[in-house]
Amino acid sequence: MKTIKFTIALFATTMLFTSCKDEKREQAVKNVEQFTTYVDSISKLDMAEAKSNWVAIENDYTTYKATADENLNEVSENETLKNDVNDATVKFDEYKAKLAEKEKQELDAKNNFMISLLGKDYINDDMKFEWINKDNILSVYQNFVDTVSANSESYSREDWDKIKLIYEAIDTRKNTVENEGLTSKDNLAIAGLKLKFAPMYELNRIGSKSEENAEAKTE
Repeated sequence: MKTIKFTIALFATTMLFTSCKDEKREQAVKNVEQFTTYVDSISKLDMAEAKSNWVAIENDYTTYKATADENLNEVSENETLKNDVNDATVKFDEYKAKLAEKEKQELDAKNNFMISLLGKDYINDDMKFEWINKDNILSVYQNFVDTVSANSESYSREDWDKIKLIYEAIDTRKNTVENEGLTSKDNLAIAGLKLKFAPMYELNRIGSKSEENAEAKTE
């Protein structure tokens, strides 16, 4: 009788242990599938969308990966699952590297655009332009207007919008510089450059908008 009871208890324990292992296996498979599916969905995202939501994306990635790693060492086919996790990790890292490279290219393009308009002394200070002073502000205006004039036909509507914002930021800085000893001669020369820029901006901005609207209709 004792032997029968022992056998039943052993069988029940074995079944419980097996059931527990099966549950962990199923959960591990499910977690890995969720992780790889998430990475696949991220790798197909438009990079502009990914960039704007990157903090949330990376937080979710960390959570999914940690969950996927939880029970891997306790399931029989852990090598297969580990390979799936590793492949997804590599895929995510590659996408992240591409995104970083694209951001670098965009930043370089933005800096080159700003330097072309404002000259070699340009410093990126979030459009405050505190590097512009009474001694260099005329040369900044001159470089700005000359560059816009020389490249007016190549600018897109988006470029013209950026140009307008930059121009307004220079003007805002000029209000400060005038109180720091800007000479009347330089002030007069700047006024002439402003008179040159205003109609050039209006004409070309309208022209670029019309061209883009026409192109949109033909698509």
